[in-house]
Amino acid sequence: FSKLKHYGPVFTIHLGPRPIVVLCGYDAVKEALMDQAEEFSGRGTQATFDWLFQGYGVVFSNWERAKPLRRFSITTLRDFGLGKRGIEERIQEEIGFLIESFRETQGAFIDPTFYLSRAVSNIISSIVFGDRFDYEDKEFLLLLRMMLGSFQFTATSTGQLYEMFYSVMKHLPGPQQQAFKELQGLEDFIVKKVEQNQRTLDPNSPRNFIDSFLIRMQKENDSNTEFHMKNLVMTTLNLFFAGTETVSTTLRYGFLLLMKHQDVEAKIHEEIDRVIGRNRHPMFEDKAKMPYTEAVIHEIQRFSDMIPMGLARRVTKDTKFRDFLLPKDTEVFPVLGSVLRDPKFFSNPDDFHPQHFLDEKGQFKKSDAFVPFSIGKRYCFGEGLARMELFLFLTSILQNFRFKSSQMPQDIDVSPKCVGFATIPRNYTMSFVPR
Repeated sequence: FSKLKHYGPVFTIHLGPRPIVVLCGYDAVKEALMDQAEEFSGRGTQATFDWLFQGYGVVFSNWERAKPLRRFSITTLRDFGLGKRGIEERIQEEIGFLIESFRETQGAFIDPTFYLSRAVSNIISSIVFGDRFDYEDKEFLLLLRMMLGSFQFTATSTGQLYEMFYSVMKHLPGPQQQAFKELQGLEDFIVKKVEQNQRTLDPNSPRNFIDSFLIRMQKENDSNTEFHMKNLVMTTLNLFFAGTETVSTTLRYGFLLLMKHQDVEAKIHEEIDRVIGRNRHPMFEDKAKMPYTEAVIHEIQRFSDMIPMGLARRVTKDTKFRDFLLPKDTEVFPVLGSVLRDPKFFSNPDDFHPQHFLDEKGQFKKSDAFVPFSIGKRYCFGEGLARMELFLFLTSILQNFRFKSSQMPQDIDVSPKCVGFATIPRNYTMSFVPR
């Protein structure tokens, strides 16, 4: 925000040879993404992921391509139970496996990273591939390592440098080559899955997202269709990756924050015991009666600021924005992190403070500046699933365990390990103490 006072909410920076218009604070971001949604619906560069996706798939493509893929994805995810009781039961079943694996650690100090990513990934996997992975599956662990590795690379200083000089750096040795290997490994896995599905496809009864897409491909007879193999592979990878890394990293950050702020953990325990008790699983409908827990989850998302710059946009035509003329194809960063820390909306923007989402009566209070899923035409369509996962995972785990850190609360560092495209929390170990 010091930049904001200095340059105002709209300014240009140069990432190497790339001129980028940066939008800061709620007003500027909302004005672009909501009020001028059509003009700002293009997709800018995310160089690391673009190395693989090359403008295909639902996330990193331009709006013309993304639009039919988005519509199809949203409908198909709904067909497979998204936003319905079906997916909630699937999440609860997976949480059962996760809690079991936490119990097996018998209170030892562990790094929760892969425990969380295995469980979260299995939810989206069961929709996309039609089945969950076994926690001991070696290939599964390898896939999770590849996702974590490439996701973390985008947050490192080399990752930032690559954003500026990718045309040269993609040919040079360095950590970017490892990130490419990881992304390539993920693509190879999806391709293999698609081939398996093709061999056993029943056009009358799709088993999962891949089947539904293959069936749609068979029905298309338009040469301009977006329903072809490249988009199938890349969209499936978009869903698998986004449905794994974001929620599991948010939970991992959340656990760290709760160990530092033990009073907050204690209040959630109290609310869980009062509303749900110990004898049944938490259900998504409990959320309405748990304003404190709901506020904490929102604050974890606000504070952890998972994708701080948002996904880069591009203006689709010459666009007048405030007093500026942005020529067609200008890249734009709608800095979501600046909205999540906008002092007009959050009294202590740099602190972890669940009261940001509570009114004076202790009831949950929405905020227009809560934008971790972005807003406008290209908001994250996994938002409903993510919210359900965050609530059910957090309440179920806290119903069963207390968190214990290997450090004293005052020594826990909740500042990020690195920030770039993503925000990555520091590595830590913790113990799950049965309640």
